[in-house]
Amino acid sequence: MTRSTRTDLPRLTRRSVAALYADEEGAATAEYAVATMAAVAFAGLLVVIMRSDEVRGILTDLIRRALTVA
Repeated sequence: MTRSTRTDLPRLTRRSVAALYADEEGAATAEYAVATMAAVAFAGLLVVIMRSDEVRGILTDLIRRALTVA
């Protein structure tokens, strides 16, 4: 790089760096997106577990025992 192209860029000072890193606009949206993706992944895992015959049998037995009047 030549010296003239370096001077075309603004110089970063502590104040300008702090202003760049202090801007958290959109951070909450990104956090919601990550939390939503984690919830979707967890729901998918639950669907896979609930579809198994063993778990289905356990839940059916549990419901039958709960609804049976002794």
